[in-house]
Amino acid sequence: MSCMLGRTEGDSMTETIFTRYGGFRTVSRIVSTFYTNALESPLLAPTFAGTDMSRLIDHQTKFVAYLMGGPVSFTDEHLAHVHKRLDITDEAFDEMCTVFRYAMEDHDLDETDIGAVVALIQAKRPHIVFTQ
Repeated sequence: MSCMLGRTEGDSMTETIFTRYGGFRTVSRIVSTFYTNALESPLLAPTFAGTDMSRLIDHQTKFVAYLMGGPVSFTDEHLAHVHKRLDITDEAFDEMCTVFRYAMEDHDLDETDIGAVVALIQAKRPHIVFTQ
């Protein structure tokens, strides 16, 4: 079974990771856990200095819902536009993926689903990391 954008090939009902775990409610909790932990990371915390965290959590919840197969749409161009000015390094991106993995584990997602979501996040690296 392989997962694409949160949709599992071969499933007769085309259940998504998003629906399997309860939709926006669970995704919002995962994202909130992620940011609580990210703000404790010396590598990630500076990226969020001066940021309206409630707005960011709302935006990130929609993005993660999109990755999990939820009813949201994002383009790579939009991701690039938003992240280009942030100077996110490969090291910070890798840390973000690790912290996000832990957040999903904290909310009892299956390891296969966690791996699928992390792979989808990793695929967005070229649209998020822009350091020279």
